[in-house]
Amino acid sequence: MINYPITQNMLRTIQQALAEDIGSGDVTANAIIPINEKLTGHIIAKQDGVISGLLVAQAVYHAFDAGIECRLTTEEGQIVTKGQELVLLSGSARSLLTAERTALNFMGRMSGISTLTRRYVDAVKDTHAKILDTRKTVPGLREFDKLAVKLGGGTNHRIGLYDMILIKDNHIDFAGSIEKAVQSARAANSGLEIEVEARTLADVASALELGVERILLDNMSAETMREAVKQNQGRAKLEASGNITLENVHAAAQTGVDYISIGALTHSVIVFDVSFDYLEKPGR
Repeated sequence: MINYPITQNMLRTIQQALAEDIGSGDVTANAIIPINEKLTGHIIAKQDGVISGLLVAQAVYHAFDAGIECRLTTEEGQIVTKGQELVLLSGSARSLLTAERTALNFMGRMSGISTLTRRYVDAVKDTHAKILDTRKTVPGLREFDKLAVKLGGGTNHRIGLYDMILIKDNHIDFAGSIEKAVQSARAANSGLEIEVEARTLADVASALELGVERILLDNMSAETMREAVKQNQGRAKLEASGNITLENVHAAAQTGVDYISIGALTHSVIVFDVSFDYLEKPGR
């Protein structure tokens, strides 16, 4: 079974999400449900797709009420079908209903990302290209979003501005040239991998002369990317980026690039439909 830790950052975000939703208290549940009432229910898939965020949902319930029993009935990253049970829950009826929406919000977003990621991964499976995410995530949710990409079969690009040097067009224009930008980056002695954005084949040639580890091929046609692959001769890792869709991702992968980055994985999420359904009052 795929497992992952719930980090302190994730837990803080979960607690903030609960506080945002609950505020001073769940006035509906508290008015209708006796404080000692127990409930059994389950989370089910309302569509076909790739499920993720099961452990996050479990963490949501436990963050609100450590007494809730939560049993996962499928695995992270698995393909599920409409109507399939995902999680079985029992405990305080008030707690289950109060934490429900926060748990489902995390699961729905993460599973939507994983489902779309898997579609892209499957579209290029007969090539060696890997599908990458980007930093186009919802502020505060990056760790969840990038985890969902991994659970969908994708690969994480840099997590933030601190773990790779990515010299993009604005950096190059400010420095005056690719050469000057790379020289400045190397002078900083960070020891980090350097990737350079190339807008033309001449930019690719410049980056190769400088011996950078990765080159981002920005909004290039498939024909131009094929030329870049020939020009590269395996010296640097090549990443296709810009206007990649499910309709053209296979053509991009066939050019021979190593990576294809897709912002839509996390910036245009269609939430996966999951719901919590009441099963029974234990002992009744």
